[in-house]
Amino acid sequence: MTEQPLTETERKLRDSVLRNFFGSDGRLKSIPAQLKKKLIVLEYLVLKLEPERAYEESEINAFIRLYHEDYATIRREFIVQGLMARELEIYRRGPLAAARRWEEL
Repeated sequence: MTEQPLTETERKLRDSVLRNFFGSDGRLKSIPAQLKKKLIVLEYLVLKLEPERAYEESEINAFIRLYHEDYATIRREFIVQGLMARELEIYRRGPLAAARRWEEL
């Protein structure tokens, strides 16, 4: 499945959410409660990981801590929302096409 480019409205929403939830230091101020906004934030973060690389849990935790202290919640959300897969304590970034899409909410 080919990714569809974002519409102008979707791009504006994504940019607004990222501006509102990330500080000037690049850290996540809070985890959004609204699912659509949460998915935008999670996608933004997970896209910073290498697509084919296998990560140990400690590496994922350290990566998430660069952006927010609640690494356990964000790591779990990566899995629940289909952005990452976990097998035998190894994490891999999944294809965005397989993840829950904020554009469809």
